[in-house]
Amino acid sequence: MRRIAGIVLAVLLIGGVAAAVVAGRTGQDKGTATKTVHGVIGSEKAEFFSDPAVVKALAAKGYTVRTETSGSWAMDGLNLKGYDFAFPSSQAPADELADKYHVRQPLPRPFYSPLVVVAHRSAAQVLAANGLATLDRNTGTLRMRAYLDAARHDRTWQQLKGAAAHGELTGTLYIASTDPETSSSGALYLAAASYVADGGRVADGDAAVGRTAPLMHRLISVQGAQQPSTDAAFHDFVSGAGNPLVLVYESQVAALLAEGQDTGDLTVLYPDTTANSDHTVVPLTPAGRALGELLSTDPALRALAVRHGFRPQGSTGEFTAATAAHTAYLNQKLTGVRQAPVPAYKVLHEMARRAGN
Repeated sequence: MRRIAGIVLAVLLIGGVAAAVVAGRTGQDKGTATKTVHGVIGSEKAEFFSDPAVVKALAAKGYTVRTETSGSWAMDGLNLKGYDFAFPSSQAPADELADKYHVRQPLPRPFYSPLVVVAHRSAAQVLAANGLATLDRNTGTLRMRAYLDAARHDRTWQQLKGAAAHGELTGTLYIASTDPETSSSGALYLAAASYVADGGRVADGDAAVGRTAPLMHRLISVQGAQQPSTDAAFHDFVSGAGNPLVLVYESQVAALLAEGQDTGDLTVLYPDTTANSDHTVVPLTPAGRALGELLSTDPALRALAVRHGFRPQGSTGEFTAATAAHTAYLNQKLTGVRQAPVPAYKVLHEMARRAGN
């Protein structure tokens, strides 16, 4: 009997240890488990979400984020059933998606970035010599009214004094942008350009769109085939390919500088009238809204957004401190830069359609 009792006790002890191990593993799983959320994002945020530091910071808050990329304006044509969030590059397409999917306002807007024009040094110097820009080291201001006047009259590089010394500056003078019918940056370019061309008025309907339609069409048609995203356009520019003037987001330039990459003869021109790209989360589920709010408020994620060149909403100090070493390229306080109001979604969409046709 004593032998049987001993065997039973041993079995009970082994069972207790096994139960304790299972319980410990279960507790550990709960502590490290993350909630997977799926989203569609603008391509300019792909590197942010794939950054191992961002992945780790999100996991620490209980999230694994799976993303697919799309042009911001093309998101409206996607079936977003099964997604937790959409994250276009500006507020207009975000508001349209919110209306379509009956998402309550306000929408989280974690960060933003102004549109800028990257130029090779020779191109920037020629623009400055002809009154189309001002320069200070590796940055400067693009005079939008003067540029639009040049576009209206189909000015070529060869007609600008000083261009003859640079063999690469030939053909029609234009800024290369993305397709405004599918990409946020291309549409915001039209928003700023039409605002200047129409005497500082925001387009509010067909009549207003009609007043600037010929010029907007000229800005787009002269480009020929356009890149689908600023990500592709910027990489082409950095590699030395493409047009000498390219419209991109400031965040792409700031991220390049933060990484310490070779900038070559890069010059950054801030249009004196531009449009901000307000990266706006459209929550399609409670988990998507929680993620959007986390990106807006978590100090670690805000710092990582700055590392990727974005300006966090609600504060200028974080971006200013992080880019202090790069003031030769960046206009930290956006001095001399006017923010153009963006037309309503349907008006801007019609403007983009007519510009491309």
